[in-house]
Amino acid sequence: MHDPSVTIVLVTPVWNDSSRLASFGAELAVALAASPLMVHWVIADDGSGDHEREPLHQLREAFIKVFPKVHLHFAAEHLGKGAVVREAWATRTDADWLTFVDADGSVTPEEKLRLIATALELDQSVIGIRRRTETTEIVESPWRGLFHRGFLTAAQWLLGLQCEDPQCGAKVLRAPDYRRVADQLSENGLAFDSELLCALKHGGATWREIPVSWIEKPGGKVKPLRDAWSMLAALLRIRKRMPPR
Repeated sequence: MHDPSVTIVLVTPVWNDSSRLASFGAELAVALAASPLMVHWVIADDGSGDHEREPLHQLREAFIKVFPKVHLHFAAEHLGKGAVVREAWATRTDADWLTFVDADGSVTPEEKLRLIATALELDQSVIGIRRRTETTEIVESPWRGLFHRGFLTAAQWLLGLQCEDPQCGAKVLRAPDYRRVADQLSENGLAFDSELLCALKHGGATWREIPVSWIEKPGGKVKPLRDAWSMLAALLRIRKRMPPR
């Protein structure tokens, strides 16, 4: 039985993503409505522009008919996924747990809620990792798999980050652990997960790594050939800011 006084803030970052959110959001609203977890769902727009405001308002109106605790947050400008997730988390200082889920549905609502429930049961932050097991399925293109393994090697080598999958968008964090390091975080792009985990590690926080199913979806924002160098540069910036190991 979950404590109804425990508040969980779940952020879905979007950038020109209302069409993808329409499908995944409907599934997530149904799953949240059926769950005993006290989740507040924040759809956080990363400065898409005025053309996305009305579609997002319309989607919220549809979602709240199924699950009422849906909120919209609009960033003033497009800075990146990391920036808008942090910004949305900061609006809820009452939260006990902080998490996010991407709008592409690569991690299903059921998998996300399973991770949240596991974190609450353990009273420990939980990091979803893409690993094939008897109960999990991983579907990704060869390029995406190569990019994933290359980034993991670079993160381990440059940052000493001992996490099997720092980039998987399935993290559930104890809010007090996050708030202790929030002012140290500045990476706005795709490497924000790695910076976050490094800061948590140096701040003394621990986490449990849990295998999840992950299905690559078309239309994703990550482009391995385009993003490889920028993410390597981000890892070097993070290393420069890190305290000595």
